[in-house]
Amino acid sequence: MSSIATPSPAYRHPPGTLHTILLAGTVPLFLGAFLSDIAYYQSYQIQWSNFASWLIAGAELFCGLALLCALLNLIRARQKGGQPLMYFLLLLATFVLGLVNAFQHAKDAWAVMPAGLVLSGIVFLLSCLATWVGLSGRAGGVK
Repeated sequence: MSSIATPSPAYRHPPGTLHTILLAGTVPLFLGAFLSDIAYYQSYQIQWSNFASWLIAGAELFCGLALLCALLNLIRARQKGGQPLMYFLLLLATFVLGLVNAFQHAKDAWAVMPAGLVLSGIVFLLSCLATWVGLSGRAGGVK
């Protein structure tokens, strides 16, 4: 006799619509900042550095609000470890490194490179990973 065990979901409530929008909004903003840093590295037009700074500020706003939602989901989760904790820690690392990146971009335009470019790339990859982990528990389709 075989029995099939289905694991209980890690979240009592998967990320809601607002949480999903906030989380998914961080990826294109951090991507835009990374691409702006690449453009600045190749052309040294100061406006690209300014544009990256504004995109990072917007991404930090979205990431901070998504981090707040992730903290609330972590508190409400049945299991405090596993996916909810991993998601929260990835989003926290994204937020902290994004803040360091914002401080790096607050310097004089010539002082931004190459650390700003490297930080933007790392933060973009972290935001992609955090979004993937955070939205993997969300069920799609019609309910």
